[in-house]
Amino acid sequence: MINYNELKPGVFFVMDNEPYEVLEFGFMRMQQRKPVAQTKIKNMLTGKVLNRNFQQTDSFQEAAIDYKKVKFLYAHRDKFMFCELNNPSARFELPPSAIGEQTKFLKSNSEVEVVSFKEKIINVNLPIKMQFKVVEAPPSIKGNTAQGGNKAVKIETNAMVSAPLFVNEGDIIEVNTQTGEYSGRVNK
Repeated sequence: MINYNELKPGVFFVMDNEPYEVLEFGFMRMQQRKPVAQTKIKNMLTGKVLNRNFQQTDSFQEAAIDYKKVKFLYAHRDKFMFCELNNPSARFELPPSAIGEQTKFLKSNSEVEVVSFKEKIINVNLPIKMQFKVVEAPPSIKGNTAQGGNKAVKIETNAMVSAPLFVNEGDIIEVNTQTGEYSGRVNK
């Protein structure tokens, strides 16, 4: 059992038979009142983010979350195909709702981690930094770059990333998949 004061960021717990992840935690104590834990939690099945306060009497069951490494194969229409690392014939598909915003950074034959709760896959975790080839980049404009400029470039997964002006078509760049920001250019 998890007490209300153990709901730190990154902790998974079960509330109303659904798994939640704690995103933010704050402790508030007012005069002559009982202390309250103010949290921001995310429902792992629906993706909804809630602000909830918990009292001293609240306790929760810890969510049994399983992690497993798999390989992303390809995307076709609204289906994303995956397979087990050591067994390519054991394939399964996930809808875009299970993956969320990270669909724009899924690259064929890349290794990802699936998160499951009660044998049901509820989320996909990508590596924090991934390398992508730039397929479209507008030409750089000389002048007025004293502060360093940015431009929108298209990477191989058709996602748009804001990158510095020196990035050209054909370059390989590193992108932070959690924030969607450019983090560096990889030497060829």
